[in-house]
Amino acid sequence: QVQLVESGGGLVQAGGSLRLSCAASGIVFSIVGMGWHRQAPGKQRELVASITSGGSTNYVDSVKGRFTISRDNAKNTVYLQMNSLKPEDTAVYYCRTRWGARDYWGQGTQVTVSS
Repeated sequence: QVQLVESGGGLVQAGGSLRLSCAASGIVFSIVGMGWHRQAPGKQRELVASITSGGSTNYVDSVKGRFTISRDNAKNTVYLQMNSLKPEDTAVYYCRTRWGARDYWGQGTQVTVSS
């Protein structure tokens, strides 16, 4: 079955960096797009960054210039490098893909940025 497993979250001070990883299984990873979403307490889940199978990327305005999404097809893994973190980046981060006409989500990883 399809599984997405995130890792790399944690507690970091403002201005610090974290790298999130999402390992995928049960899909042909190289042909799917991948996305990172986040959900802060009391807020709706939002798409933070996405990457197509061809490597094209998109970012929400609030993270442009600070976050970088990338993929390693040999490892079936998508990454989110987060630099210059701000307290407002605090959220649970989820990776997502679409396979067989449905969406799949990971379990989420908590990112907490202290001021």
